[in-house]
This record gives sequence, structure tokens and C-alpha cells, in this order.
Amino acid sequence: MDYLRDPDAIYAQSFANIEAEADLGRLDALERQVAIRIIHACGMVDVAEDLEFSPGAVDAGIKAIRGGAPIICDVRMVEHGIIARYLRGNPVRVAIAEARAAKEATRLGTTKSAGGMEALKPEVEGAVVAIGNAPTALFHLLEGLQQGWPKPALVLGFPVGFVGAVESKQALMAQAHVPFIALKGRRGGSAMAAAALNAILIEAGK
Repeated sequence: MDYLRDPDAIYAQSFANIEAEADLGRLDALERQVAIRIIHACGMVDVAEDLEFSPGAVDAGIKAIRGGAPIICDVRMVEHGIIARYLRGNPVRVAIAEARAAKEATRLGTTKSAGGMEALKPEVEGAVVAIGNAPTALFHLLEGLQQGWPKPALVLGFPVGFVGAVESKQALMAQAHVPFIALKGRRGGSAMAAAALNAILIEAGK
């Protein structure tokens, strides 16, 4: 069969197709790079229409990464999607994998990912937080911010699903506490959250 085999050529052609097919006109240069990575991760050019960026969000993430900020993920799948060679010594923590996650979840009557977010409260300040699975983790973070938690540098809001995903992202976009990048609606997932994070890591390395 005749098909493209060279990995660099496949990569280049993929990004060329995205540029040709996606409507990215409303986005600035940094936002475009994030959108392109997300589209590449999911294969749906129309997600660009549902992406929301608070002013200066990408730049805030880049500055945080360059400054050695920690990265907090809600689940292991987001962590595993990070392209490790672009990290700049940034520690990566996973809420659901925290030793106290289950205990905090039981105490609070919530999910393990939200319990892990509670456990990571001392590390939230200045962090880049990537939520790619659990609406409860995003809700808990937002509740914490309302109660005076330290502020992260950037929140990537990509929880997915039919219960709480839409509402948690709406709550993120409605707040004025921290910069954010979010995907409206039910769509989301760990691959998209990791793609957004990778775009920021790549830009931070330039």
C-alpha cells in the first residue's frame, strides 16, 4: 500500500492540514499553537471554536514553566501525555495518586481526584494545573480558590463527560481568580489537556 511512512513528514503534513482546515483567525500566535496541538491530539478541527483563553493565559503558563513551577495533573493519563524532554526541571504531581487522596476524598465525601487536589493545596501556588478527566477536581480547586487558596499560574480545564464537565468548565470561565484555557461543552479528556500543556512547554523552551 502507498502511504506516508516518514515520521517527520507525517508530523509536518498533519500540522499543515490543521492550519488549512481549522478556523484559527480569532486566536493570537501563542493561542494558535495551543489550539493546533489540541486539534492534533483529537482529530477534530472544530474544537478550535469551543476553546476559551483568558487574556494572557498562554504567556502566564510559559512564564510559570520557565520559572520552574510545578505541574499538577488530576490523573495519571495527563501525566503520561506530557512530552518529558520539554520539561525544564518542573516537578509533576498527580492528584489521584497522592498518598492522602483517598483519605481526603472520604473526609470530604468526594472523588479521589478531588481528594488529591485537597492534598496538593500547599503546592498549588504558582503551579500549572491540568485537569483532563475529573470535573470534581476542577470544582474542588475552584471552591478552594473562593475560600482563599493560593492561586495557580494557569488552569487548563479539559474535564470530559456527561456529569459536571460542562458546569465545571463554565465555572472556571466565569471566575476572575486565575488565568485559564478551557474547552466548552462535554468534550475534553487527558489527551487534550496534555496537548495544551505540551504546547506551553514547547513555547517555554524557545
